[in-house]
Amino acid sequence: VQLQASGGGLMQPGGSLRLSCAASENIGSLDAMGWYRQPPGKVRELVAKIITTGAGRIDYLRSVRGRFAISRDNAKNAWYLQMNNLRYEDTAVYYCNAQIAKPSDRTILIDYWGQGTLVTVSS
Repeated sequence: VQLQASGGGLMQPGGSLRLSCAASENIGSLDAMGWYRQPPGKVRELVAKIITTGAGRIDYLRSVRGRFAISRDNAKNAWYLQMNNLRYEDTAVYYCNAQIAKPSDRTILIDYWGQGTLVTVSS
C-alpha cells in the first residue's frame, strides 16, 4: 500500500488545518488507518487511529481529544485529520499510517507509512 499525505502548512494558534492521506488501494481492506506525529526532537506518537476490526473503534491522543477528528472516505480511498484550535505543541511532522494484518498470522500487523507532512503552529 502506498500512502500520500498532504495538507500541512503554517497556521496560527487557534487555527485549523485538514490533513489528507490518499491510499493506492481499497481502504476497506485495511485493519487500521490513522495519523502519527513526530514533534521536533521527540519520538513519534499516535495522534488518531481508526481500527476497523472487531467492533471497531477510534483512538485519540489525549491532548488532541475534542480538537482533532479523524474520518475516512471509502469511495476516495482516503482518510483525513481535521485539526481545530491548533496549539504550539501540535507542531510536528504528521505521518499517515495504515495497518494490515499478516494473512498467515493476523496477530501481526504490517505498517505502511506516508511520507510525512509538516504542520507548524506559530504566531
